[in-house]
Parts: sequence; C-alpha cells; structure tokens
Amino acid sequence: MERTRQKLAHSTDSSNLADILERVLDKGIVIAGDIKVKLVDIELLTIQIRLMIASVDKAREMGMDWWLRNPDFTSQRSKDPLAETDQRAEIGDLKRRIAELEQQPVLVAAKPG
Repeated sequence: MERTRQKLAHSTDSSNLADILERVLDKGIVIAGDIKVKLVDIELLTIQIRLMIASVDKAREMGMDWWLRNPDFTSQRSKDPLAETDQRAEIGDLKRRIAELEQQPVLVAAKPG
C-alpha cells in the first residue's frame, strides 16, 4: 500500500502582505469592542468601538455609501457654489412666509353651548 505524500502549505509560503490585504478588502473585516469604566458598580464611561475595513466596492455591495452624501467627504461645495446661494434664498423665503403666517389672525370656532 503506497501512501501519497501531501505537501503542507504554510501561510508564509504562499501569501505576502499584498495578498492578505487584497483578501481583507475583498471580504471585509469587522472589529468590535466595548470599554466600560465603573466605580463601585456605577458606570462612569462606556466607549463602543466598531471598525469595518473593506474595499469601496464591498462597502457599496453591503449598502454603505455615506461618503457620497456627506459634504465633509465630497467636493460638491467647490463644484457648485450656486447651490449654497439657492439654499440660503430658499431658507430666507421660508422664514418670510412663516412670519406672514404668524401675523394672520387665528380663527377659533366657538363651541355650541
């Protein structure tokens, strides 16, 4: 009976840092932890840490795209300077309309008695 010998593959033989990084970004990784500081059974501080590492494509596939809507992470302000002016004009118009409505008399229905 002849046994076939299988070569054991070690992680250092076939993977380098670039391969590992590619796998992590492709699959995604979540790191979660809680830190609680208590003094005589009174909770003074709680810190919850949630960290997800993934590629942009993987994050979009999972439904996360907050960086597209957050103005701090986009250059929309510099692309469309008129949009901010339009928003200010619209807010001014709404404030004027509210002030006009507040000046109108309120009709109160009398209860039949």
